[in-house]
Amino acid sequence: MNKGEITKLLASFTKSIDRNIVIVDFANVDRWQDSLGWSIGIKNLGQLVSHISKGKKFLRRFYYGQDFGQKEKSTVLTPWSEKILRQAQYSGFEIVTKRVKYIPDEKYETGYIKKCNLDIEMAVDLIKEKDNYDTAFIFSGDGDMAYVNDYLHKNFAKKLYYFGARNHIGKELIDSKHKKIITDILFVEDFEYRLNLKR
Repeated sequence: MNKGEITKLLASFTKSIDRNIVIVDFANVDRWQDSLGWSIGIKNLGQLVSHISKGKKFLRRFYYGQDFGQKEKSTVLTPWSEKILRQAQYSGFEIVTKRVKYIPDEKYETGYIKKCNLDIEMAVDLIKEKDNYDTAFIFSGDGDMAYVNDYLHKNFAKKLYYFGARNHIGKELIDSKHKKIITDILFVEDFEYRLNLKR
């Protein structure tokens, strides 16, 4: 997709801009940089999203874990986690978060694995807000979302667009597109001129 096609596509989304919900699974988005070779800037992401959803802040949702470090009673966010959440807030997103867990695991050099999955929160919010939107734009390649996609499409006739990196799209999402449950999968590589942190 070239710049002209993207401009035309974004213009088509403005017709329903106050009835579009955006879901950003930032942990998923952040992992794309390994194959992209560049990082997605949160400010850049917020600017792109402003062409898709405007007005109601709760329709621009940013899902990312609060990392307070290994100590369970710590109330101080790690600098990285604080930076991400602050940038999301400044970029006009409604933040949905929960505490990152540190799970002991000897297989890892650090002796632990960090876990904070927000798939359930995303699925519940998509259902809970069903009366407030007609089209969902989901920044994630996670195939686990296929079940809620099917439910939203069949029961409420929701249009669903996914943004993902080419090598990070779950097979379940590709199958959903072939079944016309997902309207389209958009590749972030095509949007680099809008999303690259360094641009």
